[in-house]
Amino acid sequence: MHLHILGICGTFMGGLALIARAAGHRVTGCDAGVYPPMSTQLMEQGIELIEGFDASQTALAPDLFVVGNVVSRGNPLMEAILNEGLPYTSGPQWLGEHVLPGQHVLAVAGTHGKTTTTSMLAWILESAGLRPSFLVGGVPQDFGVSARLSPGRGAGRPVFAIEADEYDTAFFDKRSKFVHYRPRTAILNNLEYDHADIFPDLAAIETQFHHLVRTIPGQGRIVAPTRTPAIDRVLARGCWSETVTFGPDGDWQAGPEDASGTFEVAHRGTSAGRVAWTLSGEHNRMNALAAIAAAEHVGVAPADAVAALSRFAGVKRRMELRGTVNGVRVYDDFAHHPTAIATTLAGLRARVPGARILAVLEPRSNTMKLGAMKAQLPGSLRDADLVFCFGAQDGKHALGWDPAEALAPLGDRASGWSDLPAMVAAIAAAARPGDHVVVMSNGGFGGVHDKLLRALRERTPGAGPA
Repeated sequence: MHLHILGICGTFMGGLALIARAAGHRVTGCDAGVYPPMSTQLMEQGIELIEGFDASQTALAPDLFVVGNVVSRGNPLMEAILNEGLPYTSGPQWLGEHVLPGQHVLAVAGTHGKTTTTSMLAWILESAGLRPSFLVGGVPQDFGVSARLSPGRGAGRPVFAIEADEYDTAFFDKRSKFVHYRPRTAILNNLEYDHADIFPDLAAIETQFHHLVRTIPGQGRIVAPTRTPAIDRVLARGCWSETVTFGPDGDWQAGPEDASGTFEVAHRGTSAGRVAWTLSGEHNRMNALAAIAAAEHVGVAPADAVAALSRFAGVKRRMELRGTVNGVRVYDDFAHHPTAIATTLAGLRARVPGARILAVLEPRSNTMKLGAMKAQLPGSLRDADLVFCFGAQDGKHALGWDPAEALAPLGDRASGWSDLPAMVAAIAAAARPGDHVVVMSNGGFGGVHDKLLRALRERTPGAGPA
């Protein structure tokens, strides 16, 4: 079958393309504004990419158009598909109907940490010899690709770990993506308000999460955090599956991390071992507990899961060190929600208590562009010594609010910018040896990481990346 994927460079649709190709289908796709790592990943796999959504692409005559949620009415290719009566479906629906049946699906849902937790889970399953299939909204360093289709270990039901997003499926299907996945094991990692462009309030998101809960069989398992009122409300609506908890007072608990980042994992009071890794922060310890509890449901011993996490390399764009120049370390992180920004900076602060942290932020998500959470930004940046916030003034990523005004409670520590080169120059001028610069955005941010590293090298002739 020939599939032509609209919006192929999105993290989900790009992973879907890799899986479809591995399943034996011919795959082509189109998108606009592409950037690594997804575009690179697709080209390396030999998938033909077409820039833009020109209506002439109907001449490719695929068996099916697979439509990503970046596509809306008015898109010229989509209008041509509708006018010509050509077959189309959404990415999640195609996956749910053609790939996931017969698999033991382990789905990771939640406002934060989905990509990291799914990557942890896939690595645990891989280390246990289960040869999982997976689809992640990022690129796990241990695998080098965001998606893989595997035949499994050979005996028993094959396993598939998937990042289960609550964002809507397509312009013609406003249900959350995850209702198409029918998991047997589901992590509900956390839940708070997000996606202000499609959800009016937290209660609307809770309803979607309960739709997911309704699809989990009685023999399934729900892995849920303690002390999370929104998750409690979701489960109180009805729960028909085993529920295992993690966090304070939960079935699974994590001890504090020591100076090297090592922490103990305990299951109902019994130690399962110590995780020794390079990640930091309480949020990652909670992600680890959820992944261990989910993996246990498919037979992975907790001690083996702990050992696997001690070898976990992390995920691209999750506190990924992009380079060091003259003692200034520059990181790339996907954080874009105030809670994620706060936990990212808190995790780094715990590791480098005496160093300066420079936070570089692009409020690029639809929720942030709308200004729904701008009042929470100053508090989320409390662990940063200096803050540089970029807000585009035109184009599709333009902000509807003034970054400098929103960050005024931080005083002289924060500044707002609409000129990217000028902001890069200001960061380079402010940086000192020993500083940690954390760049946070859910997009390409104009290649700011490389521009900043270049500016730091030019400011200090002869200094090269460490």
